[in-house]
Amino acid sequence: MVKKPDSCTPLLLLPLLAPLAYAHAAADDTLVVSASPAASGLSELNTPAAVSVVYGETLRTSQPQINLSETLGVVPGLQVMNRQNFAQDLQLSVRGFGSRSTFGVRGVRIYVDGIPATMPDGQGQTSNIDLQSADRITVLRGPFSALYGNASGGVIDVESETGRAPATLSVGGYGGSSGTWRYGAKASGALGEGDRPGDMHYLVSSTRMTTHGWRDHSGARKNLSNAKLGVQIDDVSSLTLLFNRVDINANDPGGLTEAQWRDDPRQVASNVTLYNARKKLTQTQAGLRWQRQLSEQDEVSVMGWAGERETTQFQSIPAVVQQRPGHAGGVIDLTRHYQGVDTRWTHRDTLLSIPVSVTSGLDFETMTEQRKGYENFVTVNGQQQLGQQGNLRRDERNRMWNLDPYLQTHWALTSALSLDLGLRYSTVRFDSNDRYITANNGDDSGEASYHRWLPVAALKYALTPDWNAYVSAGRGFETPTINELSYRSDDRTGLNSGLQPASSDTLEVGSKARLAGGLYTAALFQTDTRNEIVVDGSDNGRTSYKNAGETRRRGLELSLDQPLPADWRLQAAWTWLDATYREGEVPVGNRIPGVARNMGYATLGYAPAAGFHAGIDARYMSSIAANDANSVKTPSYTVAGASAGYRWLVKQLEVDLYSRVDNLFDRQFIGSVIVNESNGRYFEPSPGRSWGVGLNVAWRFE
Repeated sequence: MVKKPDSCTPLLLLPLLAPLAYAHAAADDTLVVSASPAASGLSELNTPAAVSVVYGETLRTSQPQINLSETLGVVPGLQVMNRQNFAQDLQLSVRGFGSRSTFGVRGVRIYVDGIPATMPDGQGQTSNIDLQSADRITVLRGPFSALYGNASGGVIDVESETGRAPATLSVGGYGGSSGTWRYGAKASGALGEGDRPGDMHYLVSSTRMTTHGWRDHSGARKNLSNAKLGVQIDDVSSLTLLFNRVDINANDPGGLTEAQWRDDPRQVASNVTLYNARKKLTQTQAGLRWQRQLSEQDEVSVMGWAGERETTQFQSIPAVVQQRPGHAGGVIDLTRHYQGVDTRWTHRDTLLSIPVSVTSGLDFETMTEQRKGYENFVTVNGQQQLGQQGNLRRDERNRMWNLDPYLQTHWALTSALSLDLGLRYSTVRFDSNDRYITANNGDDSGEASYHRWLPVAALKYALTPDWNAYVSAGRGFETPTINELSYRSDDRTGLNSGLQPASSDTLEVGSKARLAGGLYTAALFQTDTRNEIVVDGSDNGRTSYKNAGETRRRGLELSLDQPLPADWRLQAAWTWLDATYREGEVPVGNRIPGVARNMGYATLGYAPAAGFHAGIDARYMSSIAANDANSVKTPSYTVAGASAGYRWLVKQLEVDLYSRVDNLFDRQFIGSVIVNESNGRYFEPSPGRSWGVGLNVAWRFE
């Protein structure tokens, strides 16, 4: 049992109630960054932090609309790796945070329409993001990410479209290599002007994706639905209802050794097929957001949500390993119920003639998890049948919650100089109740709690209305997830009580400018982390973790988004990231595994409103260390893609027919790595040259 009392707990009594907000009271434009990010309109130019916005049109233009990895390469500092494995989600990290994750997303907070896709323990996923209906994706990096609490090395906010008149119905599809198909429909519209009592807006979207998979044993099926309905209650208040559901069935091809990859990148390890490694997942969630303008100076919002996530996963762990005392088996049966509420109040005023805005709020999230483990084999007439659910080996109920009050102020010191200050007090608690106790399997029950102050500050100076520079600093932290707390390296019972949360201090300087209609950004940063959480040992599905001492991440991020004459557009991003160990058992100077030192992306597109359109893109990734020892690294690579299509506009009808080719020059490369994989199967290969054809048809009811 771990108890970490903190004398700062009385802060919970203070009215520090909500996310981060910036409001420039001295200017006409007001920008807000909120822990319910879907309520925000975040300015890339004016925010004193590294932030990038990718709009829905970019996400959908000549794209399959299946994975975030298709278009987010344009965001510097964000590393999105496609595992080619729908059973394990994308591998996503921001400035190196999250790179160790073997499944799902770690170290990065994700929101979908204000509902966290990251659980209180810091484990998240991207599977419920609907690219067909996304209006924008905002990526926040650097110190101000800390105001989102646990595991916020970066923040990704996905906001769905808001329905507008006229009503529009669109259908579309994409088909291509490896038997991949995606098709869907979307309806949106509004009743009224949107600001009168009784006015409504709506969006309903549904898609289905199927694929045979490029690798052996990598087929998948995914159904995804998303809805957003809003009503104007009266002149000063509104209500928005949100709904999202995802259903996935996917095979799990696992990783390969370097020798296996070079011999045949499509193959899988023998255990994968013997035990039919696979995953089934369903998630349903709903949310309700209420907003009210109390006065010219005050506004309040309340966001509540609840959801359920059910997962059944068959792993390729050998039967002989599962028969060891204390092993949890090769089948994971997991049901999670989660809910939360986020309140926010914002006040704008002047103090000593200085325009000031204050935002306070309280974020409360909780999750209850029923976790069972079974053997992935049964014995019939003395013969083992593999890939079948067998005897119970694990049964526990886990609870976790966080309670985070926080406060931010924005001071317009002069017409050019502004100061932002923020503070969050984050409390995260775990409680595990083991129900499977036998002579060979002791009681693994336990509890742990963590508390941290998270201060941030930023100073911005506008050299001109279109050019500014800023400096910011902040502290963040990352607790272990319930999976990371579950096992101890010494095979003793109970939670891994020695595992401490990682704590990070970040300093960032940056500059942003608009030039000829384009946006140019640069950010230079350093992050020092204490108690970095790393893999201690991994043995056939049972992984334990430890704290590795100190690490340092230093980096430079550059980006440009430049419209060019005659409907051309150039976008580019470059990231240099030096992420190394500085103290502890891992040799000093070794690179943090899973992190590329250099990443580059560029795309040039021709996109008139109607007629022929085309684009080319190129992506560079330097080598990536696969383990702490840095003894295995992926080769660096550069891949290119191209697309072309034609768009018809005939009165209310819009038709867009397009095609694209990825990995144009048929390069053989590693798409992602499984960090510190015990059997040396680190590599998850990417496909060679692939192609696809898409069609979108939209009708406006004018």
